[in-house]
Amino acid sequence: MKFKFFTLSLLIQLALITASAIAQQLSTSDSIDNFIKAKMLQRHIPGLQLAVVRNGKIIKDITFGTANLEYNIKATDQTIFSVNSITKAFVGVAVMQLAEEHKLKITDPLSRYLDSLPDTWKNITLQQVLTHTSGLPDILDAEEQVIGHNNELEAMQKVKMLPIEFKPGEKFRYNQTGYVLVGQIITKLSGMHFTQFIEERQFKIAGMKLTRFGDSYDVIPNYAGAYTMTRQMGDDFVRNRTPGQAYMQFPIFFRTAAGIQSTATDMANWVIALKSGKLLKQASSIDLLWTPAILINGKIGGFNRLTNGYALGWPTVTREEHPAVGPVGGGRSALFVYLKDDLSIIVLTNLLQGNPDQFIDEIAGYYIPEMHEANGFGLPKNLKKLRAGLLQQGFDQAIPVAAHLKKNDPTFSLSENELNGWGYQLLGQKNILAALSIFKLNVSMYPQSANAYDSLAEVLEAANNPTLALVNYKKSLALDPQNKHAATRIEALTAR
Repeated sequence: MKFKFFTLSLLIQLALITASAIAQQLSTSDSIDNFIKAKMLQRHIPGLQLAVVRNGKIIKDITFGTANLEYNIKATDQTIFSVNSITKAFVGVAVMQLAEEHKLKITDPLSRYLDSLPDTWKNITLQQVLTHTSGLPDILDAEEQVIGHNNELEAMQKVKMLPIEFKPGEKFRYNQTGYVLVGQIITKLSGMHFTQFIEERQFKIAGMKLTRFGDSYDVIPNYAGAYTMTRQMGDDFVRNRTPGQAYMQFPIFFRTAAGIQSTATDMANWVIALKSGKLLKQASSIDLLWTPAILINGKIGGFNRLTNGYALGWPTVTREEHPAVGPVGGGRSALFVYLKDDLSIIVLTNLLQGNPDQFIDEIAGYYIPEMHEANGFGLPKNLKKLRAGLLQQGFDQAIPVAAHLKKNDPTFSLSENELNGWGYQLLGQKNILAALSIFKLNVSMYPQSANAYDSLAEVLEAANNPTLALVNYKKSLALDPQNKHAATRIEALTAR
């Protein structure tokens, strides 16, 4: 009887544990869903797909919103989105597949595989091309259209006449020309067109059933389309209040740079295939694929503070905490693989200014709580020290706490932009009093900054203190008479 009772007791405990785990998982899922819906509303994103991978499996796969605004067609898990420049990550894998077959080395010069190159191009390496450190002139014009009327021969003739932009390896500058050349090399060495090589060696192996190459000209079943919040008016771009149609054409020869259409599910399966050794056999190949280029000055270069490096077709999020590789596409799609956390997140949208790379870390925070922005994740080292002190002594003590830290450590410093950025983060978290304290600290440290006073005035308005807001807007305008925002707010507050 005791044995039976023990077994029953154990089963009950296991059931309770399982139920608790399921409840926690559902709670996490609901929280993510609410977060995503809020971001879509805030950013005017019509449709979005999300997939999350852990332990080699897809643990969340969900679609929100509208695929087609004209006909009010709901987005589903079968809806296909353009991944734009995430295509370059597939090209990086393709090059490493050829490297594993000893058909090329990434340190080889382009001239080993391509004829009729300008003399200044001949010693540029495949690695420099893939990492955007080549110095090649860009095949896109000032309006981001492929030169040469989408004709490969005409485009290559024109771009070859342009001067080299900088010494190879000297700096990072995003460039599409190199990827056109890489496409030519893949086609030559593989014996098939590069699009077919990627389809055969990646799409099919990874089970990407809905993924294909294409653009706005092609008729793609269940395509989510492309929307934008801006339109061109003369030489300027004007932001709209609602999304409008966007048109993107990627000539076939250009489709190493952009051109893959996919779903979050297919992209998740591609990540699983890559990490499990189905696409690249050697772990060293993936290490090389994801290692950012080192410039001549010993530093790395990338798009911004987040995606701050660039590897072989893969932007990198190089940082001490939770480093990642993070391909992004067209400001509308992003894929982050967290290198130390067994976590990958894919977000595809149909809005060119959706910028999901800006909130993927926050999604990760639902699985790794310390990664939530509200917990201080992503703050520079000295801001984290300040935050720790303020959590102990109160945000209203920001000025003396910062002074104390500086006194104890002469190397301790806080830049104006760092403080300003954190202040707006706190404001976005609706922690108005904390934000107010940080903006006051910024003004105390940078009393000659018009922007610091402007930001302080803005949060004072949010704190329902228009009198003090007006005082600080006037200080900002006195420091910078060209500050249109301050002038507009002064007029508005004075008219009350």
